[in-house]
Amino acid sequence: MKKIVTLGEIMLRLSTKSGERLFQADNLLMHYGGAEANVAVSLSQFGHEVKFVSKVPSNPLGAAVERHLQSYGVNTNSLIKGGERLGTYYLESGVGGRSAQVTYDRKYSSFSGLTVEELNFDELFQGIDLFHVTGITLALSQNLRDLVLLAVKKAKAAGIMTSLDFNYRASLWSQQACSEAIKPLLSYMDICFCGELDAIHLLGIEPANDSLLKEEKLKYYYEKINELYPNIQYMSSTFRTVLSASTNKLQGNIYTKGELFQSKEHLIDHIVDRVGGGDAFAAGVLHGILEKWPLSRTISFAGMASALKHTIHGDCNAFTVEEIVKVLDNEKGKIVR
Repeated sequence: MKKIVTLGEIMLRLSTKSGERLFQADNLLMHYGGAEANVAVSLSQFGHEVKFVSKVPSNPLGAAVERHLQSYGVNTNSLIKGGERLGTYYLESGVGGRSAQVTYDRKYSSFSGLTVEELNFDELFQGIDLFHVTGITLALSQNLRDLVLLAVKKAKAAGIMTSLDFNYRASLWSQQACSEAIKPLLSYMDICFCGELDAIHLLGIEPANDSLLKEEKLKYYYEKINELYPNIQYMSSTFRTVLSASTNKLQGNIYTKGELFQSKEHLIDHIVDRVGGGDAFAAGVLHGILEKWPLSRTISFAGMASALKHTIHGDCNAFTVEEIVKVLDNEKGKIVR
């Protein structure tokens, strides 16, 4: 068991029923979730001791968030109470050729007002093995960008492994603003979740030759990122083929020291809920790295964790290591040298 801290915003999610547009809905399904909270839930399900750092209002919704996290074994002692409201987002469920749509209502949330003075990093990082954040938090305010940068510096000074999921959201900010916020963090990162588009549009890397296979292109981008940031030990992402909103193909990738390891390609049909699939994948990768698994095993586990997440409602992945391993086949991951 490892000790982990994640920091980010958890929100109330209100979803339409399948086959219903948001403007038609007269009732909505409630769930709680957010990228860093979803990773915290998965890692707790995997047997780790996980603290989730955030800020929620001192009202029934804040209490519901705390109860949600505690039900999955996540430590909420660092869940600060205050502010005016819990951030919300609306999910119009997709089906067939109609994609899901997200509408955010998160401005002026309790978390957006979180300050450095409310956190004691020396105490928070005592005995911690991993600190995980995402680019979504960076998108919310300059204050949070400064806070995350300080937190990452404190984590590295304490000898803690650090992880960043780029998680670019075009509805929250521009590529230029994201690039300017993410780049200062990268010199302090050990693990990054990023892909081809991140490399091109956020890090300014020259596009790869179109004649290359997609695996070779990804390896090229990761090599270029490593030239800029040799401190990054692992980079990971997924290849997703969208056949419809209900049917996707998914394959996991992880890169280290010039080698790219891949999972098998999963055909996910029928998708119950795609939201949180990337967070389930990230948690699977982090678990394998923390447990020092072979990377072929790590990426196979992460790919299966993500595939299984697509089969259940809600943002978080409610599967244990044993349950994920049980459905893994014996096929070893592919390696591209």
